[in-house]
Amino acid sequence: MNRREFLGTAAAAAAPAPQPGKPNLVYVFADQLGYQRCGYAGDEYARTPNIDRLAAQGCNLRQAISNTPVCAPYRASLMTGKCQSSTGMVINELRLSPEHECFGHVLTRSGYQTAYIGKWHLWANQWGGHDLPRNGFVPPGPYRLGFDGLWAAYNFSHNYYGAPYYRDTLERHTWKDYEPDSQTTLAIDFIRQTAKAGRPFAVFLSWGPPHDPWTWNNVPPQYAALYRQVHLPLRPNFSEQQDPYGDAWAQLPENPRLVIPERMRVYYAQTASIDYNLGRLMDALDEAGASNHTILVFTSDHGEMFGSHGRMGKYNFYEEAIRVPFLVRWPGKIPAKTVSEALFGAPDIMPTLLSLMGLPVPRAAEGYDFSRHVLGQGGAAPGAALLQGMGTTAAWRDGTEWRAVRSHEYTYAVYRRDRYELLFHHRQDPYQLVNLAGDRSHAAALKHHREKLAAMLKERNDNFESCTWYRDHWTRERNIIDTATGVKHDLAKLDRIVRRYFPEGIPAPDR
Repeated sequence: MNRREFLGTAAAAAAPAPQPGKPNLVYVFADQLGYQRCGYAGDEYARTPNIDRLAAQGCNLRQAISNTPVCAPYRASLMTGKCQSSTGMVINELRLSPEHECFGHVLTRSGYQTAYIGKWHLWANQWGGHDLPRNGFVPPGPYRLGFDGLWAAYNFSHNYYGAPYYRDTLERHTWKDYEPDSQTTLAIDFIRQTAKAGRPFAVFLSWGPPHDPWTWNNVPPQYAALYRQVHLPLRPNFSEQQDPYGDAWAQLPENPRLVIPERMRVYYAQTASIDYNLGRLMDALDEAGASNHTILVFTSDHGEMFGSHGRMGKYNFYEEAIRVPFLVRWPGKIPAKTVSEALFGAPDIMPTLLSLMGLPVPRAAEGYDFSRHVLGQGGAAPGAALLQGMGTTAAWRDGTEWRAVRSHEYTYAVYRRDRYELLFHHRQDPYQLVNLAGDRSHAAALKHHREKLAAMLKERNDNFESCTWYRDHWTRERNIIDTATGVKHDLAKLDRIVRRYFPEGIPAPDR
């Protein structure tokens, strides 16, 4: 993108003047970075000095979780403030209905200059074919969910050299350098220009790493050099016995004790690369004189198992998958070194940040406002969080569905196919090695969490159906047409958009 294109985007997206005194927002999220893999969380192998610095400068939400730890469902919750059953994003590669009132809508109506840069993953309705324009290009309009300003995004791609992105036409662009480097440069340019113009901004920067592929040609050499010869230990709950409840994406590789540490080395190198770019962003905010008036967030959509409990991937209820970093800095407002133990989930992000910004929270949002906790003031908070696993990672296949509830002391989970129950005590068993569901001394805790889960499912109108039930009742050609809360999808409007931007049409996807 050249300077003229950038300034043209900024001018075209001019919005009504905001109310005075509202802060900027920079929301940065990695893909597949678990809480346990950060230096500030105690990982001695992590090279994350800037993430660690940010953790010390604001609020560390230490119990932040991904309620549905897989890419698209997390993003749907982020944008809507709703849980998985209310967005209908059962698996990846579904198209979210634009009928929700979303984060971007509130920001744009409130006069913010918006930018969305990076992975989107809420548009394509085809499993595979990620490089095809019909899947990568999100047309301007309702399917950008209110992000009407700078757009430099793609639906899904994780090859970080020569990576594609789209702006407002079907013309395919490629990032000049390593993808996070180029994306961060664009975000910095946007911040400098809008800050100089005196306009408030809201930047969402969605980095791909450290999501796989974990190959040495998918990370810059200077970061690869940090880890090529490093021995990275497997976690104490590593198992070579494949978890029988895992989907296709959870399968262990052959020779896992050899293969997984090699993948981990690339993962850690990729994490070091995004840490460097977070530092660039922090420096740019300082240089633009915007740090004190900007809420800076760093987080991730979910973690990665790396063989823990006999699994790869993320779509499960174990700590390695659900625990994510969530750091919030706002100098002069959020005291440095604030630590919150609140059970903070993905549906809570939008209500909490909008409240911090003094902006209205959509009435249909289901998340809790934790702004007082972020400000270090404490207060009441839910004592448990609902976790939902409504299908596989991306395929319409039955047999791996689960639901769970996480409290401060326990995780309780149950699988649909045989009602197999699990109960883990976090403080006594942080690696979740001992299933207490059959332990009489924990019978009261089991009963309490079983009843709590039932109540939470009833509250969300979640009937715990099979994955293919949702396919048959909530989707049409991988377009979400219904949810537990009855949000519909105007497919006639979608058809008009498709005909305008894709004259050849979009073939119906495989079911």
